[in-house]
Amino acid sequence: MKKTVKILGRIAIGVIATAVLVTVLMLLWNNLLPSIFGLSEINFWQALGILVLSKILFGGFGFGRHRYGHRHPGRNQLRERWMEMSDEERKEFLKHRRHFGLGRDFFKDREPEKED
Repeated sequence: MKKTVKILGRIAIGVIATAVLVTVLMLLWNNLLPSIFGLSEINFWQALGILVLSKILFGGFGFGRHRYGHRHPGRNQLRERWMEMSDEERKEFLKHRRHFGLGRDFFKDREPEKED
């Protein structure tokens, strides 16, 4: 029973949050774009369509989550990990980063351009 109430509560919050977001989008559009660009005003359902289209085209709405639901570690977490590493682990970490092009000097192998 508690699980059902919790799920229904999350659905209700999601619906309310979406309605508020769509309303804000509609109001911003209707107050700015017709006067700036001469576009027509939109209704709630058109604003919802624009929101869905932007989600399809640009992704987003992840609220800071990675594609697979994992959050990227923050700077403090990375700093803590770095401080806990031994010298050998740090060297291995940097070696691994350089293997993927991070921290690599891209101009080192480049030949100087000849001047005419």
